[in-house]
Amino acid sequence: MIAVGLCAAIVPDGPWLRAAGALLLAGIVLFSGSLYALALGAPKGLGALTPLGGISLILGWVALVVAMLRA
Repeated sequence: MIAVGLCAAIVPDGPWLRAAGALLLAGIVLFSGSLYALALGAPKGLGALTPLGGISLILGWVALVVAMLRA
């Protein structure tokens, strides 16, 4: 969540910043949420969401870097 706050505080608003915020938020929910759910006894098939969350986090950081370089 600190990364999403940095998106709002450091970089001027633009499409790359909005994409970074959305990707980071989706990554946090998918990655952490699926791991928490698995730890609490959810079906093992939910584990397939974990890599999607990781990819979303990586893409979010890349979008944040692009937004910072374009600012």
